[in-house]
Amino acid sequence: MLRISTVCALLICVAAASYLLGCSNGAIIASNLFYHDDVRRHGSGNAGLTNFYRTYGAKYALCVIAVDMLKAAAAVWLGRELLGGILGCLILGKYFAALFCVIGHMFPAFYAFKGGKGILCSATLLLCLDWRIALVCWGLFLVLCFATRYVSLGSVSAAAGFPILTQIIYNDYYLTVFSVLIAGLVIYAHRQNIVRLLQGTESKFHFHMNNFEEKP
Repeated sequence: MLRISTVCALLICVAAASYLLGCSNGAIIASNLFYHDDVRRHGSGNAGLTNFYRTYGAKYALCVIAVDMLKAAAAVWLGRELLGGILGCLILGKYFAALFCVIGHMFPAFYAFKGGKGILCSATLLLCLDWRIALVCWGLFLVLCFATRYVSLGSVSAAAGFPILTQIIYNDYYLTVFSVLIAGLVIYAHRQNIVRLLQGTESKFHFHMNNFEEKP
């Protein structure tokens, strides 16, 4: 049987590693690398895929997607291998790592604690946590986005459904708590969007290729 100190050390290691992985923000990295710019200076000021796309277009959006998806997958894998493999808490380990990855994405120490809203990161995490939950949440997100063209509405609705689906599928108190925390963070990050949705002033999503001119 493992000592409490060993268990605590493992939890701290997974939390720290997942947080640091989350801090690697694809939108900030891509905007600096390809445009010598900071995506947070434009549009909503958010360091996420939507603001990146609205600002720079689709040219390097795949780079943002790749970074945010890979870090999410790596964090869940770490939680599964360490907490699942050593402590026997497979699913709980994945949820635990996912929570800290989202925290790192939203409040990155590398970038003055000003990150993204966690949608792309969370969407990948859902797939890594449970494909059934991902299927329903992604479906809800896509239906609402295409029907209304409000990305924020789809994001908030999918986040709200996450704890409900976790409870239905697993019926586990701890997993539900972690899912509520993750969903709460995503919804909190969209608090201004929610206000604008209620006021009818939220911006709708439009497809385009590129509207950003690089500075000489």
